[in-house]
Amino acid sequence: MKKKQLSQRQLWRIQKMQDAYTKRAEKKEAQIEEVLQAANLGDEQKGIVISNFGQQLDIEALEGNDQGKIFRCFQRSNLDLLVAGDYVIWQEGDPAGVVIAGLPRENFLERPSGMGELKPVAANIDQIIIVIAPLPEPFGNLIDRYLVAAEHYRIKPIVLLNKTDLINSDNSEALEHLQEIYRNIDYPVLKVSTKTGENIDALKQHLENKTSVFVGQSGVGKSALVNTLLPEANTQVGNLSDAKDKGKHTTTAARLYHFPDGGDLIDSPGIREFHLEHLDPETLLDGFVEFKPYLDQCKFRDCRHEQEPGCALNKAVDESKIQSERMENYRQISRTLKSI
Repeated sequence: MKKKQLSQRQLWRIQKMQDAYTKRAEKKEAQIEEVLQAANLGDEQKGIVISNFGQQLDIEALEGNDQGKIFRCFQRSNLDLLVAGDYVIWQEGDPAGVVIAGLPRENFLERPSGMGELKPVAANIDQIIIVIAPLPEPFGNLIDRYLVAAEHYRIKPIVLLNKTDLINSDNSEALEHLQEIYRNIDYPVLKVSTKTGENIDALKQHLENKTSVFVGQSGVGKSALVNTLLPEANTQVGNLSDAKDKGKHTTTAARLYHFPDGGDLIDSPGIREFHLEHLDPETLLDGFVEFKPYLDQCKFRDCRHEQEPGCALNKAVDESKIQSERMENYRQISRTLKSI
């Protein structure tokens, strides 16, 4: 189909909008630079980003007499987007400090922006806690998306079944089968309830001296978990939507909190599903850890692991070396990749 050509008037309007956006951005940068020029800046020191508010950041001092205190800072316009968990070099100032450099990251977690662009939301993470619950009903496909992302970003995953007080005779068998799938491939699986307190102390031990982030469908109780682990965080708890049993988003900005006994939590915005369309087929395969022993054994080098003869993955499924649910989830995700 022939692509529709834009009229001269449409092109003019687009250019006018772009020019206006550029002018606003330049004006904002000039205002920030004016503030920074007037500020009495101190020595350069190391800090960590607690939260990002667009043009401003909350920075915790990691050195000097002000260690542990949080300062509101601007960041230099030439820096890439900085997020909760990033280590930075900054200078204290009056009326505002300034972040002058971002330090290298160990890893980061991304999610799509409103425009569909992938942007980092948290950095330097040790483990990702994949939270599921009896309601909304958990699906292996969604869990596997999080696991693929965790493997891709080199972050240790833990599957956490929350709201165990809602387990009953109608859902217990399915929930146990789902947990067993991930135990069988050596992923840690925990069960907790913020209502009864079941295994909350065990969860705290897994969080000690690590930087963690909770992810999962809205409504699985991430905010209630944060309130239980960090009452001072005062995170708003959302109720399940009666319409579709999908929770309402309650967290609006990623923020880093410190656990009293050591370790950090980055409370990130709720995300209904992980978008993996930007990954290539090889990266997706690497995200299914139990597939690795069979990846070079297929009859054909370009095997798509569907119904091709001599597919080593299909053979492993037939021999119960790979769980059929995981194989089907892989295929469903694979069909969504843009590169296929």
